[in-house]
Amino acid sequence: MADDAKIEKFTPSELAVLRGKLMKLRSDSWQAAELVADFLAGRGYGVNANAMRIAVPELAMLRVSHETMQAMLETVAYVM
Repeated sequence: MADDAKIEKFTPSELAVLRGKLMKLRSDSWQAAELVADFLAGRGYGVNANAMRIAVPELAMLRVSHETMQAMLETVAYVM
């Protein structure tokens, strides 16, 4: 994340919706990356594209906790 700014904590329901959409796209990492970028951009955040390529497959394929999803989103998002 740029600077030491923190991104907001997303609600479990927001993360569950995002995870559901990612699960549907698990075979298309480009669409999944775009979905995460849109999720974050819609909330006022920029996205680190290099970090996104690493995080999205993990978010899309693993049954991770909401806390883990939050942490992964924090690695790819930055405050604009």
